[in-house]
Amino acid sequence: MIMLLDVIHVTAKADFSLLLEFENGERRYFEMAPYMDQKPWVRLKSSHAFLGAYVENGTVTWPGNIDIDPETLYECSLPEKSFLTVCPDIAITAST
Repeated sequence: MIMLLDVIHVTAKADFSLLLEFENGERRYFEMAPYMDQKPWVRLKSSHAFLGAYVENGTVTWPGNIDIDPETLYECSLPEKSFLTVCPDIAITAST
């Protein structure tokens, strides 16, 4: 059984990825690019719109009432440490 954790901080990146911090202190990366041609996220395809992500009620939200379930964000994301190991070039830009 997966413990439900709220997102407490999000940083949206121009490559359609999210750096997430959960209430337990864990930091994880979520790749949104595969979803960007689907409703409702297609409305966020401009990087300017995507970069408007913020946290509301424990999940990532965008203007226009677009959000994504925190359980999905947790289950389908990579822990920051594994992401840094697998994708060191991307991690350098993500940490700046």
